[in-house]
Amino acid sequence: MNPLPETLTSPSNPLIKSLKSLERKKERAATGLFLAEGARIVGEGLARGWQAETVVIAADMADRPQITALAREAAKSGARVVLAPERLMSKITQKDNAQSVVAAFRQRRLAPEALPAPKPGAPLYVALYEVRDPGNLGTILRTADCAGASGVILIGTCCDPYSFEAVRASMGSLFDMPFANASFAAFETWRQKQGLALTAASVNGTLRHDAAAFANPSVILMGNEQAGLPADIEAACDHLSLIPMRGGADSLNLAQATAIMIYEAWRQRGYA
Repeated sequence: MNPLPETLTSPSNPLIKSLKSLERKKERAATGLFLAEGARIVGEGLARGWQAETVVIAADMADRPQITALAREAAKSGARVVLAPERLMSKITQKDNAQSVVAAFRQRRLAPEALPAPKPGAPLYVALYEVRDPGNLGTILRTADCAGASGVILIGTCCDPYSFEAVRASMGSLFDMPFANASFAAFETWRQKQGLALTAASVNGTLRHDAAAFANPSVILMGNEQAGLPADIEAACDHLSLIPMRGGADSLNLAQATAIMIYEAWRQRGYA
């Protein structure tokens, strides 16, 4: 590959310290940056137009054709591209056997009105009310992406979608699945303007999840992992749906329950 402008060797290097600090929400909020790991995922972010500020490449992988091409694209987009030994890659990501590429991308903060126009056909959105587990959030972004959902809306005080855990769990879908943040009031205004039916998964549901109608423009609403949905929010829904369960467990993991709801909606649309 072409000579890179610098090679980092010390853990006290200011750039290494800055990237490592992005594990903390406070630093992500202050800088507007977040980390993504892996050549494939970083490449997807660049291909989808997300702005990479810095790309760090493992020195022993730098001559591989795929890595060379990625470094070239990153530099072309304006990113600072550097090399580092594996021990510094692990220091940045806080895990052993670090990926060969780590990048700091600039965050995007959208309101529902700024979400991209949905693809042709009846749009299907997923709304998450005060989800607190970043692994759940990342997994739901991935599931929504797999099923071709139109977007995800994070309602109220949710966990940070740009945390290490959420980004890792999304497996790159964070770059591909549009998502927005809103209060419930702002979400409701947007939803009604868009003419979207609102179906929530709830223990108070009386309609089995596969009997709910999802063929028309819809939003699937999922509640907080522990508390579910408040009564006033359930009252605003068009339908409350219940996923059947039998056995000792009385609940499903949020990401699992959301996947069941999303795939039922997609099934009703003929997996189009």
